Amino acid sequence: MKRGSTLFLKLALIVMGIPVLALCIFVVPEIADFVTELYPDYAYLEYLVYLDLYVAAIPFYFALYQAYKLLSYIDQNEAFSELSVTALKKIKYSANTISILFVLGMPIFYMIAEMDDAPGIILIGLVLIFATLVIAVFAAVLQKLLKNAIDIKSENDLTV
Repeated sequence: MKRGSTLFLKLALIVMGIPVLALCIFVVPEIADFVTELYPDYAYLEYLVYLDLYVAAIPFYFALYQAYKLLSYIDQNEAFSELSVTALKKIKYSANTISILFVLGMPIFYMIAEMDDAPGIILIGLVLIFATLVIAVFAAVLQKLLKNAIDIKSENDLTV
């Protein structure tokens, strides 16, 4: 396969990482300050916001790195290999981790929505949770399909 055939997807991965980095630098501190303003008696919530959102960024970037590696395997004609299956498994685990972190942070979304009278914030939290679950399920399905294809390929190699 030509090396540049996955260039667009690699660039898309980089473009996906830039806004999340910008959110981590500029928006997360604003959210944490906003939570502190809403609940001055619960100043520790600021640190929970930082913890939840910054820790969720780690598996996100790990998943982007694994997707980049998967595209590199495709470029090297190693798409049907155990390396690709492993990369998909790591993407699945990363998506599940992000989903769990957002579920644990959901009470903060609820508190902000309750105090600010903005129920759409809860909806945003739920969309984030379900989007990461969809990614995890999709990665699991691709992992299983790829594993089956590798098994069929190895059977065919043995019979020839």
